[in-house]
Amino acid sequence: MDTFALVVTIGVALGFTYTNGFHDSANAIATSVSTRALTPRAALAMAAVMNLAGAFLGSGVAKTVSQGLIETPTGSTGMWILFAALVGAIVWNLITWYFGLPSSSSHALFGGMVGAALAGGTEVIWSGVLDKVVIPMFVSPVVGLVVGYLVMVAILWMFRRSNPHKAKHGFRIAQTVSAAAMALGHGLQDAQKTMGIVVMALVIADVQSADAPIPVWVKVVCAVMLSLGTYAGGWRIMRTLGRKIIELDPPQGFAAETTGASIMFGSAYLFHAPISTTHVITSAIMGVGATKRVNAVRWGVAKNIILGWFITMPAAALVAAVCFWIVDLAFVG
Repeated sequence: MDTFALVVTIGVALGFTYTNGFHDSANAIATSVSTRALTPRAALAMAAVMNLAGAFLGSGVAKTVSQGLIETPTGSTGMWILFAALVGAIVWNLITWYFGLPSSSSHALFGGMVGAALAGGTEVIWSGVLDKVVIPMFVSPVVGLVVGYLVMVAILWMFRRSNPHKAKHGFRIAQTVSAAAMALGHGLQDAQKTMGIVVMALVIADVQSADAPIPVWVKVVCAVMLSLGTYAGGWRIMRTLGRKIIELDPPQGFAAETTGASIMFGSAYLFHAPISTTHVITSAIMGVGATKRVNAVRWGVAKNIILGWFITMPAAALVAAVCFWIVDLAFVG
C-alpha cells in the first residue's frame, strides 16, 4: 500500500505540474502573442523550452515548499495528505482555466497543502505560510504594478525622440528575449514547487532523507511535465491577459515581461519565496497600461482577477480537505 500510495501521489503531482503548465503558459507569452511579436505556436514552443531550462536553475523554492509550509506528515496518512493537497490544487486550476481566470496555480497548491494538513491533523507552519506565501502574495503585485509603471515611464522617456514605427519594430524583436526570460523565470519558480511536493512524498515513504539533494530524475520529470503542459497552451487565459486587461503594444509588452521576469528571479534567488507568476505579470501589465492613462486599463476585468486571487487559497484548501476526508474514509479509516 505504501508503494502504491507513493506512485499515485507522484503521478498526481506530475498531473498538477501539467495543469500548471497549460494554466500558466499565458503568463509567459500572452503579451508577446497579443502584440504579434511571436506567433502563438512559436511562443508556446519557446516557452516550453525555457520552462525546461529554468527548472534546473535552483532549488531554494523547492526547499521552501517541502520544508517550510507544513510539517512533513508521516505514514500512509501523510501520503494521502499530499494526494489530497494536489487534488485540491488541480480541481481549482481546472475551474479557473475553464472560466479564463488567471488565478495562481502556486496559491492553489499552497491552499491545498494547508487544507489537507488541517484535515489530516498535521501541523501547519503558519510563520512559513505568512512569510513565504501570504506576504509575497500582497507585496509582489504591488511591486509588479509600481515597477511596471516605472519601467514603462523610463522607456517612454528614453525613446521620446525615436521614430514610433522603428521603435515598435525594435521592441517586437526585444520581446522575444523578454518573453524567454519570463518563461525561464516561470520554470525556475513553478517546476520547483512540484519538486518540493515529490521530495516530501519520497521522505514520507522513507526513500530519501529530508536533507538529501533533489534527485536528478525528479528535476527532469517535473521540468518535462511543466514544459508539456506549457506547450498544450492555455488559450482562454491568454486572451484575458493579452487583450482584456489592456490592448498592449510591443514597448508595453516588453516592459511588462521584463518587470515580471526580474521579480521572479529576484524572489527565487534572494528570498526563496514561491511567488505567483500570475500575480506578477498581471500587475505588471496593469502598471504598464496605467502610463497610457489610468482608464486605459479595464479595471473591471482586473477587479475580477484580483477577487480570484483572494479566493484561490481558501477554495483550494476546502477542496483538499474534502478530498482528504473522502480518501480517509475509503483507504485509511
